[in-house]
Amino acid sequence: MALKFDRFAAGLTYDELPEQVLRTLRRSFLDTMGVAAIGATTELSGIARRVAPMIFGAGSAGAAKMLMDGRDVSPAGAAMAGAFTIDSVDAHDGTTPCKGHAGSAIFPAMIAMAQAGGQDIDGRRFAAVLAAAYEISYRAGLVQHATCADYHTSGAWTAVGVAAAGAKLLGGTAGQIRQAAGVGEYHGPRSQMMRCIDHPSMVRDGVGWGAPSGVTAAYLAMEGFTGAPALTCEGEEGAEFWHDLGSGWRLVDHTHYKAYPCCRWAHPSLDAVKDLMQIHGLHHAQIEGVEIRTFHYATRLAGHEPQNQDEFAYSIAFPVAAMIVRGQVGVDELRPAALRDPEILRISRAVTLIDDAEMTRISTGKRWAQVTLVLKDGRRIEDAPRTPRGDADLPLSDADIFEKFQLLAGPVLGLARAAEMAERAQKFDSLDAAGFRQLLDLCCQPA
Repeated sequence: MALKFDRFAAGLTYDELPEQVLRTLRRSFLDTMGVAAIGATTELSGIARRVAPMIFGAGSAGAAKMLMDGRDVSPAGAAMAGAFTIDSVDAHDGTTPCKGHAGSAIFPAMIAMAQAGGQDIDGRRFAAVLAAAYEISYRAGLVQHATCADYHTSGAWTAVGVAAAGAKLLGGTAGQIRQAAGVGEYHGPRSQMMRCIDHPSMVRDGVGWGAPSGVTAAYLAMEGFTGAPALTCEGEEGAEFWHDLGSGWRLVDHTHYKAYPCCRWAHPSLDAVKDLMQIHGLHHAQIEGVEIRTFHYATRLAGHEPQNQDEFAYSIAFPVAAMIVRGQVGVDELRPAALRDPEILRISRAVTLIDDAEMTRISTGKRWAQVTLVLKDGRRIEDAPRTPRGDADLPLSDADIFEKFQLLAGPVLGLARAAEMAERAQKFDSLDAAGFRQLLDLCCQPA
């Protein structure tokens, strides 16, 4: 390995961050807080925020306010509640090669730790912490997927990045960062992602426990607790994923953004039906059925008749039907009334998912699907195979990210607060300590 991860994290400064890295972090800050805002309206988030004060009271580490809530808990409690809140609406940033998400754990964990202990943190320092957290998380995730038999949730590998970056934020040495990563990896949740795909529930992507596991590991390591080595960071089997650390940036190349609030695996099909309906001037009453050829994991998504937001998040058929009927999959489609829409249900029940071996073969760094609309007059309208918008080669623009933030956050936070949060988030790394505290206050006031 050209550069050990612990030395990389300990020594990384703002001045070393390329503009592409900073642009990605700014986009992710804005995008993640928009998802946190709408996430605060969900039942899942409400439960997590009720439980956090019960079991995670503020202690000598200092108080941290829960995202979109305002109540004081410990840093681990705020990380848990914030991660569950963001993860409750499946619209946050992700990384296709790791089949998961990092920002949903990193932002609530690092925001919580930045508030605690009376630290005077400005935007520049926070940007360096975020960059370390993303880069280590992504690489640990790649190693885990390459070396472990099970497909584990994002909580498993974000616990490593959160732990390492958390120790950095606390002023830890390379040695303390190394121990923190080991503790975070060992105690992080090795939860099985496909269990939640097959049986959708509130456990989601594991970040609700990965984030506080990483935070706890950071504080333990700073007190002398040992846990190294983290095999995802130091094992020989994973060396190929660390060789360019410090020169290449996986967070730039691998971060994607979602256009729709549901599992990424549904997005190529959503893009396809949106285009087909518009290009051919179709009305949903003309649709008899939909055939979707896609990769194996995607065919296991439930969702012809989702009963709640958790089942909606892990579905293809229902979001595709909603797009056909309403021309969008947004906030309104998350509401209970949409789940009972008779026309959406009619089309959803007529969606056929086809497990395609070639789609499975090529869906490694990408997620592929091919859609055919079957019309009532017997015509079949086929789309070419495609991958979803939002990846590095088909990016959402800054304007797209801003529009999405307004759509998700505006109705929840009010236009004035949402506008101020957006302005500050998009330039967070230029804020002095006082300005950065104001941004965090905006993120943590009750929604």
